[in-house]
Amino acid sequence: MGSDIGALFQREEVALSELRGMRIAIDGNNMIYQFLSNIRQADGTPLMDRNGKITSHLTGLIYRLTNLIEIGIRPIFVFDGKPPALKARTIEKRREIREVAEEKWEDAKLRGDKEAAMKYAKASARITPEIIADSKRLLDIMGIPYIDAPSEGEAQAAFLIKNGDADLVGSQDFDSLLFGADRLVRNLAITGKRKVPGKKIYLDVSPEIIDLERNLERLGITHEQLIDIAILVGTDFNEGVKGIGAKTALKLIKREGRIEKVLESLNLEIEGLEAVKSIFMRPEVRDDYTIGWREMDEEALLHFLCDLHDFSEDRIKKAISRLKSADQGQMRLDKWF
Repeated sequence: MGSDIGALFQREEVALSELRGMRIAIDGNNMIYQFLSNIRQADGTPLMDRNGKITSHLTGLIYRLTNLIEIGIRPIFVFDGKPPALKARTIEKRREIREVAEEKWEDAKLRGDKEAAMKYAKASARITPEIIADSKRLLDIMGIPYIDAPSEGEAQAAFLIKNGDADLVGSQDFDSLLFGADRLVRNLAITGKRKVPGKKIYLDVSPEIIDLERNLERLGITHEQLIDIAILVGTDFNEGVKGIGAKTALKLIKREGRIEKVLESLNLEIEGLEAVKSIFMRPEVRDDYTIGWREMDEEALLHFLCDLHDFSEDRIKKAISRLKSADQGQMRLDKWF
């Protein structure tokens, strides 16, 4: 789930209403994963239709996007393409973690331990090609644009900002900053109350913006040095140096100037260092995309969600009414771009 460098950044908490009019390039895989992880029944079972197909992601998308559009936020979804070869180790590691979590989830359900069941159920969440296809179908019906990235979705999302086609990247991870996104907004999908794992404590969760240039200036480093820090800590493309966290990595990079000098001082090597740096500094992106908005297809939305996936017709009609009201107001969806 990206590099663990979040401790370095200052964030600005904002209300969703303050993001009105913003074009947000949403990391589609990241948001869908959050919905699959968090929208579950008491024992951790995801929401399903009568045919046993998971619908947690569709629930999250329809209701969350209705809220965002009603406020005046303009989402553009970006989906991952083929992962770099260097990500294979991370992908395999995540698969193993999910399999262990699934076993523990089943055991917790048998013991009647709902808290443990929910914990392990969330850790077992996985995105399938069918889930991505259904998500894209819903976006198509709602008239919301999406882009298939050639490789990393966060790299493509960052490129949209650089190209003037988006104002923010929306993701829980920090990798878009490594790919050069000027501004990142987190907690788009999970604002509200969040339970602290293992405790009966709930925290308020609000959107938070991280401004890349302000943080680089505050930290006294360059963007390339931030990438060096991330590589020392570990990324999806390398394991990092054992025992080095974000703050220690910052100190080392500020002292030595660049990662090569740090590794030399520690008498260590990072396999494929230049290839990892290249992924962040020269990411594979596409510039032949188009961002266009279409009118929502009400009949198709009702058929897809209610007839095919057993959503409440009353609730979907209410969502449609809210979307139409937003469209009839000061922001016609087909004129946003």
